[in-house]
Amino acid sequence: MTPQEVTTVAVELERLRGAVDTGFATLNGRLDTALQRTSQAEKDIADLETKVDKELDELGGRVSSLERGRWPLPTIGALTGVAGAVTAVLALIR
Repeated sequence: MTPQEVTTVAVELERLRGAVDTGFATLNGRLDTALQRTSQAEKDIADLETKVDKELDELGGRVSSLERGRWPLPTIGALTGVAGAVTAVLALIR
């Protein structure tokens, strides 16, 4: 190789090195942005999970209070049966 070819090769290698460095810097910036977005998304998901768990606990308490406040169907059925029996007995007596 002649000295001029060596110099040309060295210049081209330096240009290539600069292009690679620029590419890595761009890629590093994109990765930093992706990492930041991922971290924010994970934080948002954790906040939503906490909120949903809290709301589920509140709804569970409300459902429990509603269940305690209603008459159970077997009790209503038994009362209806007793009322029918009393009516039948009164009809037979009169």
